[in-house]
Amino acid sequence: MNVSARMWITTVPLLDADGPVVLLGLDHTSESPGERVISLLLDRGHEGEEGVFHLLPFDLSARYERTGDRLAVVVTTSGQVLAHALADRPDLAHAHLPHLPAGGADVDRVTLLRREIVTDFVPAEQGGEKQPVVLVDDDGSAPVAELLARFDDGEAGLAVLHAD
Repeated sequence: MNVSARMWITTVPLLDADGPVVLLGLDHTSESPGERVISLLLDRGHEGEEGVFHLLPFDLSARYERTGDRLAVVVTTSGQVLAHALADRPDLAHAHLPHLPAGGADVDRVTLLRREIVTDFVPAEQGGEKQPVVLVDDDGSAPVAELLARFDDGEAGLAVLHAD
């Protein structure tokens, strides 16, 4: 399995998942407009298990795309949510809105992040719903085992995104 920068297919025991999930590393100090906006929108999460936040699909969601042997994950938000989140942050709005592409088929969705990996992994479905995507905050240099250890130590949080 070829691992993309900060995208892993792995088990996350602390989520009680039955099998592997897609885990994306997110760097809140990144210069990437999408990552900075995602970090801002994570404040909209609702805490489930301690340190695990769940995001409403309207706020942040993920979409799986497969092309041949590549699995891509695209993280999007609603244009309305984005406008509201940036309303009191003109510095971010001016710096980031022009650089964020529209989210394809849904004109109200704005693409914040796209990552892909070469894998034969197929996200599971349960009740017609794709398994969620998990985000974990990192600085871009930690291996996945260290990221999960940081969560166990209370030094990082996980965010669970609805996927379609």
